[in-house]
Amino acid sequence: MIKAAILTLSDKGSRGEREDRSGSVIREMLSALPAEVIRYEVIPDELEIIKERIIEFADIALADLIITTGGTGVSPRDVTPEATKVVIDRELPGMAEAMRAASIQKTPNAMLSRAVCGIRGRTLIVNLPGSPKAVRENLGTVLPVILHAVEKICGSDAECGMNS
Repeated sequence: MIKAAILTLSDKGSRGEREDRSGSVIREMLSALPAEVIRYEVIPDELEIIKERIIEFADIALADLIITTGGTGVSPRDVTPEATKVVIDRELPGMAEAMRAASIQKTPNAMLSRAVCGIRGRTLIVNLPGSPKAVRENLGTVLPVILHAVEKICGSDAECGMNS
């Protein structure tokens, strides 16, 4: 069973001014895997807070998978990729490239996505856009490889959630 965490980046959502529909889409789609959502949080688009939560979810909660939604575009408050790059040990550019390639078939705006995917310790981290439609399209692209990726990242280490 994959231990998953969902982190929604939204200033309005964190203040209770907007419902987080993207996090619900992620939760629904993860049900196709053997996955349990162990953490879910909506936080503002703040670099330091994003870094802290990713580190907490990976290092303390020991999530096998962290999926972020929001903050991957080009507006000044979109800092999720920067936060992710600071905390990962290794980048997985193929996953992000695959998401952009699939999305560009639907909208040229996909070229503006700066989503990052990578590994921190034994945790796979995937950045997704903020809209429910884009979440469904992007997560749908990488969902078929997530279980395999998590298994490979975890290896046979008993500390990994997959094996505990």
